[in-house]
Amino acid sequence: MIKKTVLRLLAISLFAVSCSSDDDDNTSATSDLTLNLQGLEALGGDFVYEGWIIVDGQPVSTGIFSSVTFPQTFSVNSEQLESATTFVLSIEPAVDPDPAPAATKVLAGDFNGSSASVNTSIIGDFSNVSGAFFLRTPTDETGANNGNDENGVWFGTPGMPPTPNFALPTLPAGWAYEGWVVGDSGPLSTGTFTVFNTMDSAAPFSGASAGPPVPGEDFFNNAPTGETFPLDVRGRTVVISVEPVPDDSLAPFAIKPLVGTAGDETAPTTHDFGPNLGSLPTGMVTRN
Repeated sequence: MIKKTVLRLLAISLFAVSCSSDDDDNTSATSDLTLNLQGLEALGGDFVYEGWIIVDGQPVSTGIFSSVTFPQTFSVNSEQLESATTFVLSIEPAVDPDPAPAATKVLAGDFNGSSASVNTSIIGDFSNVSGAFFLRTPTDETGANNGNDENGVWFGTPGMPPTPNFALPTLPAGWAYEGWVVGDSGPLSTGTFTVFNTMDSAAPFSGASAGPPVPGEDFFNNAPTGETFPLDVRGRTVVISVEPVPDDSLAPFAIKPLVGTAGDETAPTTHDFGPNLGSLPTGMVTRN
């Protein structure tokens, strides 16, 4: 009788171990998630990209990466991946104590079967963007027109005061617009902004006088290495980008919805931006 009892207990123990092992195998089973993305640019050293799948309304991380060479494949819990309805790509701090996605979500798309087509619509609709800029130097210390209006660029329509003319979407939290003029050594920032009827965040090169109530910059002071100021803006490329906030990169981010070329005429002439929708990142995410 004792022998039968021992054998019965041993059988029960082996059955429990077997069940536990099966449960662990199911829990740890993984499948491949492949990202084939275009148009992303490398981030500064303090930030990384992170993928997320939405499962029952909740985000589940699929892994971080910094390389923008694709395709890239990640191992993801099979059950969660099969149940996922959406893929989202965000920009996260490289050292990140917050397990939730940051506000800086770059790409998103819903799964249709085994794949999700992702785009930047989570940031805004850029399909009908437009805008214009003019050349003038309102921050000249004298406050007078010294015939040097080719040394400044301002976004809007000239007047007293100038008025904004952007057709751009209002950005969600985590993003800001930034203006750029391509100088002799690379792009020069004119500052970031989220609204169009006030000065932008910085005036690193302007003169001492106050600027107008639109974003822009004069190029008089603090010339970076490789540049000679005052900078003649005529004939140069002018760009409006969409930047993550915060941002530790000195270069424009991948999303550049507006690009224009400054003509020879200064204010009151305006120069048009053109849409640059080919700069918007896109891609395909596949689960196997």
